[in-house]
Amino acid sequence: PTKPGRIWKLTALARLMNPRYEATSLPAVIAGVDAVLDLSGALFLPEDQVLVVSDLHFEKASSYARRGQFIPPYDTGVTLTALEHAVAQYAPRIMVCLGDSFHDPFCGERLAEAAIARLAALSKGRQWIWITGNHDPEIPSMLDGERLDELCLGHLSFRHVPLASSSARGEIAGHLHPCARIIRRERSVRRPCFATDGERLIMPAFGALTGGLDLLQPAFRGLFDRRALTAYMIGTDRIHPLPASALN
Repeated sequence: PTKPGRIWKLTALARLMNPRYEATSLPAVIAGVDAVLDLSGALFLPEDQVLVVSDLHFEKASSYARRGQFIPPYDTGVTLTALEHAVAQYAPRIMVCLGDSFHDPFCGERLAEAAIARLAALSKGRQWIWITGNHDPEIPSMLDGERLDELCLGHLSFRHVPLASSSARGEIAGHLHPCARIIRRERSVRRPCFATDGERLIMPAFGALTGGLDLLQPAFRGLFDRRALTAYMIGTDRIHPLPASALN
């Protein structure tokens, strides 16, 4: 089992070794597997060179436009740029998109050729895995990569919707778009976060046009050991690890 405080010690060691250390990424341990939580909202598993993102929600703006709600249609391009930066930084061997990569089943019809070309360039030379989600039970056929409902890799399991149990050791899931809220100097700050108790991890949404659900909402009840729960809150320039007791 993961030793309590291990991630805090790793972070303290990094700061000690580098006085100019900026927590744009932080180490974590999930079911005994070392991981890196990135400021972008991506997860990197160095041992297997796996990069994971969740809830890209490509073409969400155009999906809204189909229903008469017009939003500037730039979300797919912005999300792709963030994804390109993460891939360039970590150069993964395996890329896992953890479900709801596309906002509706008809996104393939609306994806611009330039976006398709950018995704093809990203997938070249690496294994690309699309996990299906509730928004995208089928992945557009013109895109490269494997389509899976879930993936098992060593001690970890990757799926879109987390299992309704706190005993799902090694689960990496998305779907819930966790956010953390704290009050500082009489101001409320709410930001996306990674949520983990060291046994499972729920990813923040990576997409540029996605909302979030407060980590204290009933949807998260029973998913974590509250005594060990940490919210890795994504700030503007660093990640802030917060114990459950600090959340509001």
